[in-house]
Amino acid sequence: MPSTPVTAANSSSNGTAQEILLELVDEDGNTIGTAEKLSAHQAPGRLHRAFSVFLFDESGRLLLQRRAPGKYHSPGVWSNTCCGHPYPGESPFAAAARRTYEELGISPSLLAEAGTVRYNHPDPDSGLVEQEYNHLFVGMAQSALRPDPEEVGETSFVTPDELAERHAKAPFSAWFMTVLDAARPAIRELTGPAAGW
Repeated sequence: MPSTPVTAANSSSNGTAQEILLELVDEDGNTIGTAEKLSAHQAPGRLHRAFSVFLFDESGRLLLQRRAPGKYHSPGVWSNTCCGHPYPGESPFAAAARRTYEELGISPSLLAEAGTVRYNHPDPDSGLVEQEYNHLFVGMAQSALRPDPEEVGETSFVTPDELAERHAKAPFSAWFMTVLDAARPAIRELTGPAAGW
């Protein structure tokens, strides 16, 4: 994935961990400052910019990922294709493409904006809070996946019926249904009526 001035400024060249900053926003999504990633998620949470990606195969099946067990937030649960946070000054679109490549080893095709949604979802297991102004994106997964095991425990393409069955049995991220429901109009436009979304 090519480096941009924003991503280069937010990566460490000597291998040491660097503080990750998130963009804090107001209720209208306007940037009002920055905060360190973990502190922004500690209760009661600080409203920050995020993104969620939903990618589909040619049959209209949704690509899910099970978050790696070592993740500090919501480990081992199923969620949408990719989600994360733009670096300060990075566009949500660029961040969505960057993180999809970093986590899954693919560059999305036909990636398009699908609106925004604001939510407040506490995670009872970790005590962390997702206070997010989330930019939604839909697109296609048209190349072989190469998941990073540090980020992704498992992947699966599912139909709407398969998703409903899995959602009834397996743990999902607290934000999953909120972002999925908000993205449904764009998902239907991308996948067509036959896919059933």
